[in-house]
Amino acid sequence: MRRSAVLAEESIVCLQKALTHLREIWELIGIPEDQRLQRTEVVKKHIKDLLDMMIAEEESLKERLIKSISLCQTELNTLCSELHVEPFQEEGETTILQLEKDLRTQVELMRKQKRERKQELKLLQEQDQELCEILCMPHYDIDSASVPSLDALSQFRQHVATLRETKASRHEEFVNIKRQIILCMEELDHVPHTSFERDVMCEDEDAFCLSLENIATLQKLLRQLEMRKSQNEAVCEGLRAQIRELWDRLQVPVEEREAVATVMTGSKAKVRKALQLEVDRLEELKMQNMKKVIEAIRVELAQYWDQCFYSQEQRQAFAPFYAEDYTENLLQLHDAEIVRLRNHYEVHKELFEGVQKWEDSWRLFLEFEKKASDPSRFTNRGGNLLKEEKQRAKLQKTLPKLEEELKARIEMFEQEHSKAFVVNGQKFMEYVAEQWETHRLEKERAKQERQLKNKKQTETEMLYGSAPRTPSKRRGLGPSTPGKVRKLNTTTMSSATANSSIRPLFGGTVYHSPASRLPPSGSKPVITSTCSGQKTPRAVRHGTNKENLELNGSFLSGGYPDSAPTQRNFSVNSVASTYSEFARELSKASKSDATSRILNSTNIQS
Repeated sequence: MRRSAVLAEESIVCLQKALTHLREIWELIGIPEDQRLQRTEVVKKHIKDLLDMMIAEEESLKERLIKSISLCQTELNTLCSELHVEPFQEEGETTILQLEKDLRTQVELMRKQKRERKQELKLLQEQDQELCEILCMPHYDIDSASVPSLDALSQFRQHVATLRETKASRHEEFVNIKRQIILCMEELDHVPHTSFERDVMCEDEDAFCLSLENIATLQKLLRQLEMRKSQNEAVCEGLRAQIRELWDRLQVPVEEREAVATVMTGSKAKVRKALQLEVDRLEELKMQNMKKVIEAIRVELAQYWDQCFYSQEQRQAFAPFYAEDYTENLLQLHDAEIVRLRNHYEVHKELFEGVQKWEDSWRLFLEFEKKASDPSRFTNRGGNLLKEEKQRAKLQKTLPKLEEELKARIEMFEQEHSKAFVVNGQKFMEYVAEQWETHRLEKERAKQERQLKNKKQTETEMLYGSAPRTPSKRRGLGPSTPGKVRKLNTTTMSSATANSSIRPLFGGTVYHSPASRLPPSGSKPVITSTCSGQKTPRAVRHGTNKENLELNGSFLSGGYPDSAPTQRNFSVNSVASTYSEFARELSKASKSDATSRILNSTNIQS
């Protein structure tokens, strides 16, 4: 049982007790029955009125609750529709009071959501308006009267965030461009004269409209200023080049050059003006020193002719170079020619440099070839011989490769310009082939000269005897004593007759005319072996075709001196009884000696 029912029963019991108590009091007092009846009626009326009043109040409460429920339901349905949410559904059975409370709570929650959405929408609209005004973009299309949905608010927030990013990027671009514009204006001494330029140079950067059109106009302004700056720099650089050229031509002293050194850098308007003044001054000075300037140009022309490998005919084709009437017209002709040549060299600089590289390599190759044929190179002490051989071998490989590269470039040049590429008036490949052929012929000529020289030397030695040679000191060998000689074969020496011919032990082979010999004896000639190929450390010569050597008490004579005794020994290669036999032996010895010398010369060259 509920406590309210228990309380009701207790109220009834209390009422009965109260009425019983009243009756007891009335009886005790002695109140008559009719008065008792009246008094009971009054009590009844009071109790009834009190209960009716309480019932009326509770009925009124019930009506208010029902009305509140109805109003909350209506408002809740409206809010759910505005907020685009599902209608509220009460779960399970509930009392009127609980239903009213739940509905009222839900309405308050919906009202709060609606208020928050409206506030966020208003804030986003304000931000959108501010950003769109700066970026010059249309406002975001959204119904401000209705309550936005969560998706609509999310899209609006994303749109505003995109606008902020766009503003930040455009502002950064604006700041960078503005900084460059300020530098260009300072460089050009340019003062803003249009409203747009003044807006750009305004200190309040946030006041500048960051529209796409303004950004494009800003970029255009920067390009114009940069173009003017580039043109100004080019003009200033041209003026500087002109000044340097005039300095060199006029041979201006260093002191005067240093006086204008401050304007030789930069490209501001005042620098350009100062450069122009210097050029005007030098031009006037040039007109006063016409001959000196033209001669300086001719020196430069000659340098470009050398760099472009001009032939003598090509150089003579420019007749003003040889004129002596130094006028302004002649100066203009020289200026035009030097400009043409300079441009021609710059356009084909790589080709000319390649030809020059070949020339330098060829010259070095010829030097190595010349050193390779020089016998004195074997006296090398610092390892230079090995280095030269390596460089020579390298050049022998790189020269043909360089020629092939130049050939390809020249063919491309000739196809593009429809004319032949000449070096010193000759096609380059023909020039290269001619150089190789000249080198080959020179080697052949040198070889023939060496052979002829060796032949003449051999013949001279055969006729007059070889000159004594002084051997160079060699490591590991003791010093040679001129007075000491090797022991000859005593048997050979003792068996030699007056008509025998012994080759000298020291010095080269000596041959003598058969006219100085004694008549042959009737005896058979004896062929005696001799010691050949030995070199004399030092020999004493008393005259042409004289050699005296004392061995074991014998006197061997290489000539026929007047003071010689009647009995003589002649140094001949072998005993010959007739002149024909002597000539035959002489020819054999000549061939053998010449062959050995050629072999020695070949070994030296290799």
